[in-house]
Amino acid sequence: MPHGFIEILLVEDNPTDAELTICALKEANLASNLTWVKDGAQALDFVFCRGAYAGGEMDATPKIILLDLCLPKVDGMEVLREIKADASTSTIPIVVFTSSREDRDMVESYRLGVNSFVSKPVEFDEFAQVVAQLGLYWVLVNQPLQ
Repeated sequence: MPHGFIEILLVEDNPTDAELTICALKEANLASNLTWVKDGAQALDFVFCRGAYAGGEMDATPKIILLDLCLPKVDGMEVLREIKADASTSTIPIVVFTSSREDRDMVESYRLGVNSFVSKPVEFDEFAQVVAQLGLYWVLVNQPLQ
């Protein structure tokens, strides 16, 4: 199943957080080319065009990956490690968007090459505002390597 042009790949296992994120991105008119996957294995399959996403176009990579760290099957750190270790995907901007407030998670994420580390706000309005700002910056302002 080719996935064509995707601006945002949301990797989030919590349906409530995913809904809030998608809603905030829709409010900012940034959700039209969004794909949501619910675990780390799906994220890797999507990015590397394998499994359910076999036959996808490797050059149709997302403009940004919003990545939670606490994921089933393959955790967020491993997803980050594999994407940043592969020459064909290492330049995809990845923003860790997590409820983790652990310094070690932040340090390890940056060591592995994350582009940004953002802790999810608990308050709904702040959560929506942070997501909209992330989307606007990474999708519209940032100049990715082509």
